[in-house]
Formats: sequence, C-alpha cells, structure tokens
Amino acid sequence: MCGIVAYVGPREACPLVLKGLKRLEYRGYDSAGVALLNGEGLKVYKKKGKVADLEQELAGKDLHATIGMGHTRWATHGEPNDVNAHPHYSFHRGLAIIHNGIIENYAAIKKSLIKKGREFRSETDSEVLIQFIEDIQENAACSLEEAVRLALQEVVGAYAIVVMSENDPTQLIAARKGSPLVIGVGENEFFFASDATPIIEYTKEVVYLNDYEIAIVRNGALTILTLDNTQTVPYVQTVELELAAIEKGGFDHFMLKEIFEQPRSIADSMRGRVQAAEGYLQLGGLRDYMDQLANSQRIVIIGCGTSWHAGLVAEYIFEELARIPVEVEYASEFRYRNPIIKERDVVIAISQSGETADTLAAIELAKAKGATIFGVCNVVGSSIARATHAGAYTHAGPEIGVASTKAFTAQVTVLTLMALAAAERKGTISNSLLRQLLAEMDSIPAKVEKVLESAAKIREIAQIFTYARNFIYLGRGMNFPVALEGALKLKEISYIHAEGYPAAEMKHGPIALIDEDMPVVVIATKDSSYEKVVSNIQEVKARKGRVIAITTEGDKHLPDMVDFVIEIPKVHEVLLPLISVIPLQILAYDIAVMRGRNVDQPRNLAKSVTVE
Repeated sequence: MCGIVAYVGPREACPLVLKGLKRLEYRGYDSAGVALLNGEGLKVYKKKGKVADLEQELAGKDLHATIGMGHTRWATHGEPNDVNAHPHYSFHRGLAIIHNGIIENYAAIKKSLIKKGREFRSETDSEVLIQFIEDIQENAACSLEEAVRLALQEVVGAYAIVVMSENDPTQLIAARKGSPLVIGVGENEFFFASDATPIIEYTKEVVYLNDYEIAIVRNGALTILTLDNTQTVPYVQTVELELAAIEKGGFDHFMLKEIFEQPRSIADSMRGRVQAAEGYLQLGGLRDYMDQLANSQRIVIIGCGTSWHAGLVAEYIFEELARIPVEVEYASEFRYRNPIIKERDVVIAISQSGETADTLAAIELAKAKGATIFGVCNVVGSSIARATHAGAYTHAGPEIGVASTKAFTAQVTVLTLMALAAAERKGTISNSLLRQLLAEMDSIPAKVEKVLESAAKIREIAQIFTYARNFIYLGRGMNFPVALEGALKLKEISYIHAEGYPAAEMKHGPIALIDEDMPVVVIATKDSSYEKVVSNIQEVKARKGRVIAITTEGDKHLPDMVDFVIEIPKVHEVLLPLISVIPLQILAYDIAVMRGRNVDQPRNLAKSVTVE
C-alpha cells in the first residue's frame, strides 16, 4: 500500500523519484505526486491516476532540483483525487510531507488546529500531521526534527513519513512506526523508499529504520534518533537483490514471469535446507526453537489472503505428519476476539512482505500472552522477521505482481519443511517416509516445469471461459485450500466472482448455482479422496455444469466424464498443493489477460497491506 521515494544528493532528483515510483507501482495506488525544492522554492505537483498521468502534468515545468520526494497513494481518508494526493503542504507551505499509514487520532488533532485558525485543503490525515508539525515548530520555536519528534509522541496509529523544508535544501527527515521505510546510503547521497526496489540501482548499502526511530539527513550526514531523543548508530546492511529480479525479463507481465519462476523459487526455498540423498533436513532459523515447535500443545497459524491459504495447507500437513493440533486464523480477526493463547502454544505468522499490519498486530498480541512466535516471510529485514522469535525466509525473490503466485508455493514449501522437521524431532514420522518425502520434494521443481509446459493448452481453455461471470472451485483434503487459492486468483485479477468450496460441501448449498453457464474447476488428483471427488463431479454433470478437471497424469477415467482436463505429474499427497495450484494460476492469468485487465495492478488492491 502506498509508495515512498525520496532523494537528496548531487543527482537530479525528479527523474530518480519518478523512476522509483514506477518501481513501486506494484504496491497498489490511485494517485501520485512529487515535491521538489529549488530556486523557486518548495513545489508540489500531484495527480489522480497513474505515474504516467503525473509525468504528463509535469511536462514543460522547471523540475531542476537535487532534493525531492514522491508518493503513490492508496486512498484511506478522502477519495482518490488531485487534492488528496500526496505530498501535502503545511499551512504556510514551508513544509511538505509524504505519509504511508493511518493517524488514528487525526480528527482530534485537526479540531484543535482549526481552533487555532488553521485551514485544511484536503480530507487526509496526512495533511493534519504536517500542519501539526508546523504548529509545534512555530509555537515551540524548535528545530524541524524536534517538532517531528514531539508531534509523533502525540499521534496514535501507523506511519512512515518523509518531511522536506523550504528552509534547508540539504535536509530530509523520516520516521516510521508500523510501516516500512528503508534508507539507501550512497556517496554523499541518501535515498528513502518503502522497500529496496527503487534504491538498488544506485546503492546496495541500506539502513532499515526501526519503529519509533527518526532519521535526519542534513549536509550529507545521517543521524538516527529514537522518539525519546536517544541517538542510535545506524546499522548498514548490504541488500542481496539484483536489478534484473525486479524487471519483466521479456514476459508480458510480472505475474506471468513469477508463475514461470516457481521451479527456481521452490528450489531456492529448499536450498541448503534439504539434502534428499542423505535424508538431511535442517532449518537454521529454527534450530534453537525446534523443541518448542515439536513439543507445542497447539500451533496457531495466522495470515491474510494467500498466506492464509498457505496456512490451511500447513494445517493438514502438520496434523498429518507431526500430530500437533493446528488452528488457522485470519490475522485481521485474531486480535479482536480475545483468543486463548497459552505459553506452550506456537504461533506461525505468514506474510510475503513481512509488513502486513494485521499480522504484525496479531504477533504482538500472541507475544504478550507468552507464545513462541515463528515467522515465514519473503523479505529480509522486514518487520515480521524482526518481531518474531525465530523463523524461515522463503527465498522466493521479489514478487511484483499484486496477486501472489510464487509466494504461495514458496510458503507451502517452507511450511512443509517445518512440519517435516517437527515430525522428525517428535518421532511421529518414520525414517523411510521422511526420506521419501524429501526425495519427492527435491523433484518438485522439475514437476512444476512439466506443468508449465501445459500453458498453451490452459490458454485454449481460458479462451472458452472469458464470458463467465461466476466460477466454482472444488477440492478435498489438501486440495481444498488450493481451490480457495484458485478462486482468489481469478477474483483478484479478472474481477470474475469465484468461490472455493470443499467438494463435499457443494450439495449443502452451492449446488443450487450450477447450470450450463457455471464453470466448475475440480481438483481431482489421484489421492485418498479421489473416488469421492469423482462422485462430486458426477453431481455437477447431472446438473449440466461445465467441468474443468485437474487430474493426475495417466487418469483414463475422468477425461470421458468432464469437459476439459489439465494433467499434472503424480506426487505424494502431502505435496500435491505445490503442483495442483500451478494450472489454476495460469488459468486465472489467461482469463484476466483476455478480458483486458491490468493483471499486475488489479483495481483496489495493494501488494503490501500496511494499514488495518
């Protein structure tokens, strides 16, 4: 959600900031803007729509500046329009701010400022914050960084902010709480961004700002203070991210590229952790906490969206292999229902970005109740990685497409390894089965490659169903979460209404929807539920539903029963989700493209949901 880019140094700031905003378009947004400081003073330009619309607005203007900042906004307070877009001026226009997050007590602050005679141009909480900072600076006769510090001690909510002042062309001030912010450190130059993607073209040396920290860049030097005015030493890290990883590489869309990257991302998520020939399994990030995992009374898995679906898959696998009871919770609901958490419980928090606000809030609640918290996320140095006791990175690489694909399979891969490690430590899995499953996991990347070879056939099926207004997805056992994930992918990027159900639940309601216009996608692989799923297919066909079946290679029975068949390689039942989800991703992608949708940036959605 929202994107921040800022720069101060010897380069021209505007083209650098605009390029950075384009790199952050994947996060989801509805307006964009920049602030530049030059001989003409502090100038703000902003526009509803895409960065390309902003560029048109900037055409012909004097944009020379070596300090500037930009923002892509995802509307929370106030509708998407030019006025509510960021950056926002202070009342006297001497300051400007860009802000990610939500200031929850903005209304009370705004009311007090109005009493002092201040007027507001926008409906946003962000303008309230910059006016508040200006008011403090004027009335306390203090420095800007002190005014920022004092203001942030009063606000309630989440924020990542960058502030510019007309009075100092060498200064940027930034702060964060609950919303990510990274600082790139170059030679006599500094970069600020929501994540590292706009920065790595210029430097790989970065500082991840912590919650309740304020960063001040002035005259080529970086200082970091806490909200209680304690100076800290910046911890500079090297980002292991290549520019090619965040470019399309010849694919039409990032989503398609990421679908086809899954053989590698799954392999990378196992690299160094699995040596199949030796039956070796080691998760370094969990080494000191394996006893807590194996001996836990209960595992609670929390996540949102696709991560929640990965958690549902993990529920089946942990209970099957490690014999530990598992509950899977929406992170957004977990904190609001006074959950019962005990000290011997383990909470596994799943998030691609590692910044999901609901998941972070759930982590803090569970920690306060004494649980051991494991994180499964993709972004090194992210908030969830730092907030948890232990965990494992997925190593999927950057995922730019808003609809998660390789993140899901990487999460399922890591969660499967965690379940296997717990089962081995607990003694609930035989050595022969462990070796078999590790060997099969080692073969998964090649089997995913084989499914990807069916892309042309899936495209032909997709073309037939571009007319559809509704879809039903059915699966049983470990394929039920895959049905949910397949339906979510279609909803997210094609805007077709789709629902996933356990196949046996169809006759408890959804069967009323089935007619000749209702496509039904059924995951009917050769597993312990196969015969039951075949019966469910017969129920659909008896009502003239059109069935697309995901089947195991060599199935001679189903092709005569269904309308369309997509084959996948045979794999152990525990590992089926890693294979069966692939054709559903491709199907959703192709239908969306054929319907002319913006696949990488679907409407109303954001990649990293950093507000509640």
